[in-house]
Amino acid sequence: MRAEFTTKERLAGYGLLARHSSDIILKTDQQGFVLAASPALEQLGLAPPAMLIGPHLRELVHRDYRDLLEAEHRRAMAGHSSDHWIEVRAAHAGQDGQWFEFQVRPMSDPSGLIYGALVVLRCIAMRKSLEERLFAAEFTDPLTRLSNRIAFVTMLEHLVSGAEQATLALFDIDHFMRLNMRFGQNAGDDLLVAFAGLLRAMTRSEDIISRVSGERFAVIMPGLLPEAAAAACVPIVETFAEAGRAALGGSFAVSTSVGIAAISLSADDTVKQAELALFLAKAKGRSRIETSPRSPSSGASVDVPI
Repeated sequence: MRAEFTTKERLAGYGLLARHSSDIILKTDQQGFVLAASPALEQLGLAPPAMLIGPHLRELVHRDYRDLLEAEHRRAMAGHSSDHWIEVRAAHAGQDGQWFEFQVRPMSDPSGLIYGALVVLRCIAMRKSLEERLFAAEFTDPLTRLSNRIAFVTMLEHLVSGAEQATLALFDIDHFMRLNMRFGQNAGDDLLVAFAGLLRAMTRSEDIISRVSGERFAVIMPGLLPEAAAAACVPIVETFAEAGRAALGGSFAVSTSVGIAAISLSADDTVKQAELALFLAKAKGRSRIETSPRSPSSGASVDVPI
């Protein structure tokens, strides 16, 4: 790339850079080929002094963002300028996961003829990482690392809006408050973490597991009718009871009750039907699996001895 930045272009670039000295400044021709670049281009795995022919802007970003960057460049060539920053992913030197934001400004000669564009690319990897951590924190239960109630409701509403058959299973650990009072909160937390691990191990990869309240867990089972979902829950209930007896030396009966409901016309109605089935399981002696009366195979129940 033999072209250099003119004084006017450098001044425009400095205005865009402000306090961000690590930003990548590019000068392009009308077609979008890079004529000059600041040394920071090395962030993308390219060395400006060694390049005889500059790359096209499209080559600098991930293929999913190439049309977007090119469209913004065409807008600049038409005389439009914007102060908005647009996010893209990089495409060079193993940087597919690296996020940048960019601006494109038209460059014109004294007569007003636009001859190219000034492009600024700014690394936002730290900001994207923070956004991802905040997103994970918003939708993740900090104790069990399962998705939380907010995420559960969102996913349930998504399934309700579609046509796919699915079933909701609500698990509730029996006598959890008594266990907490007898063995302490740490023991209760350990039990919750252990139960979350059991659910992960004994459900299918496509099942969606959430901790929706203190000792209550929800498992959304896509593709299963309530009868099949109830059958899938039996080994979970049995294994949890056996593991609880072993962990506490038989001094406390650990068990879980389950309410099953087919996903219906609304998320609220689905949860209410599963809660009704769970209430029946508790009322009939716990360590049971009950199916909502409104679900297919209505009224089905499974009694798992503890």
